[in-house]
Amino acid sequence: MKKVLKVFFGVIILAIAIILSYVGYVYFSYSRINDNIELTVNQKAKEKQLSLEKEYNVTTFNIGYGSYTPDYTFFMDGGKQSKAVDKETVEKNISGAVKTIQKEKPDFALFQEVDEQATRSRKVNEVNEIENSFPDYSNSFAVNYDSAYLMYPFLDPIGKSKSGILTLSNTMIENSIRHSLPIETNFNKFFDLDRSFTVTKVPVENGKFLMLYNVHLSAYIKDKEIQKAQMLKLFDHMKNEYDNGNYVICGGDFNHDLLDSSSETFENETKEAYSWLQAFPKEDLPKGMKVATLTETKEPVPSVRNLDKPYEKGKSFVAVIDGFITSDNVKQVSNKVINMEFQNSDHNPVKLDFKLIK
Repeated sequence: MKKVLKVFFGVIILAIAIILSYVGYVYFSYSRINDNIELTVNQKAKEKQLSLEKEYNVTTFNIGYGSYTPDYTFFMDGGKQSKAVDKETVEKNISGAVKTIQKEKPDFALFQEVDEQATRSRKVNEVNEIENSFPDYSNSFAVNYDSAYLMYPFLDPIGKSKSGILTLSNTMIENSIRHSLPIETNFNKFFDLDRSFTVTKVPVENGKFLMLYNVHLSAYIKDKEIQKAQMLKLFDHMKNEYDNGNYVICGGDFNHDLLDSSSETFENETKEAYSWLQAFPKEDLPKGMKVATLTETKEPVPSVRNLDKPYEKGKSFVAVIDGFITSDNVKQVSNKVINMEFQNSDHNPVKLDFKLIK
């Protein structure tokens, strides 16, 4: 009996030691990336500056780290899965996302949730895959999420992730800066490790600059004050650039409802309040800034689906959370969600056609 008890308590002590060691590993490996970091620019574009009154276009696409097929569900949304099915699926989704954007022939392309090295995306270097697919575009990449190995869900852990936001430009980039966003400081910081936006500076013929913002705001944040603080830091930066006479376009995944009500537009059947579908605070936008309105509304197209169950058109919970903010010296020509039926991501891309005006 004594031997049995010794073994039992030995197992208990070992389990506690393993748990404490893991908690220590997560805690001591945590650190935030510094604010205001100048990013490496891979200069490949041949055009030296943008012209006034010429039509350009920009796309934004959250590629969901190449893991989401239409039948995929995600555990944090009430689904089951945590990682891509296999490496082949990731490669197929990245290839599909790239071809979708290439077809639009964008002057600028913004990507979010691009994994550089992650368990969840089977260690496919998606940054290289996308960069190599646009050989004539200058680009910059900023890490937006760099986690320790996360042991949840316990039976199928999501693992370690290094992921970020990638900006492409077919005009030379002056510089590109990464700015850290406020995040929760409680235990949730270990799951939403870093959030940021980047500002890419592109010369214009009149001596001003197009300040191109790429952003992916927090989705599962519970503290509304932090949500607001993220927005206000982004807005303040945009205001300063606009006040300096520059042109401002901010694109990405805002994790806020960009419509008056996505649930009414798409006739969603739900009573749940999603943290990633709060009303966009248009009233807080600086003077001279506006959310780009969709111009193709006869048959509304969503930019995101909920991942609680496989996608089914007309039945899945959908919304518009991806899009653009522009300053009033940027003339909107058109703005639409590209309907890919969520073939390669839980998001659809959005495309803005615009002109820089005098």
